[in-house]
Amino acid sequence: MNDPSTGSSEPGKYDISTVDLSDDRYEVKQSMVRNKYTVRDSAGDVVLRGKQKMFKLKEEFPFVTGDDEDAFSVKAGGIMDIGGNYAIVDAGTGEEVVVLDEDYSIFVENWTIRDPDTGEALATIQSKNKLLSALRHLVGAANLIPNKYEIFDADGGHVGDIEGQFSLRDAYTVTIDDASDVPKEAVVAAACILDALENQ
Repeated sequence: MNDPSTGSSEPGKYDISTVDLSDDRYEVKQSMVRNKYTVRDSAGDVVLRGKQKMFKLKEEFPFVTGDDEDAFSVKAGGIMDIGGNYAIVDAGTGEEVVVLDEDYSIFVENWTIRDPDTGEALATIQSKNKLLSALRHLVGAANLIPNKYEIFDADGGHVGDIEGQFSLRDAYTVTIDDASDVPKEAVVAAACILDALENQ
């Protein structure tokens, strides 16, 4: 029997039922029009596609698999919620898998991935360049400069990186070095939508 204190009592609790994001490296590219994204695994296969729904009171980013099946949606928690609060909702179960909280500050771009029921921090995604983060909030053109993020587990241990690339379209690589202590699918999904959320 698993010890609940180890966090392993519910294996797969944060899995997304519709997709298998078990790879260690993903390439994310934005299309030339609107907030449309394509996510490819290390073999170059499309595993996810996402598109922001415009003109909604509550923003929503639905994602589909490479086979055009519903995968998950990212839904804004509230219209007036400046701090973020986005939920990743499994399209197969209708359940919230994790919640994303932005640490709203002009000088940092930090996202915390939390348990939707307890609010417990599961992982964080943190900007590596504080100056660039500040500029991105103040100067629109600074968004053309690719940012870099580091992914940490709840104890501050290194999990992976998100590396932006110079491109007319936003493009970046999500690399997971060690996901033993984080819900990998949820972290990869969060990393893939980070660009769209940052550019709101």
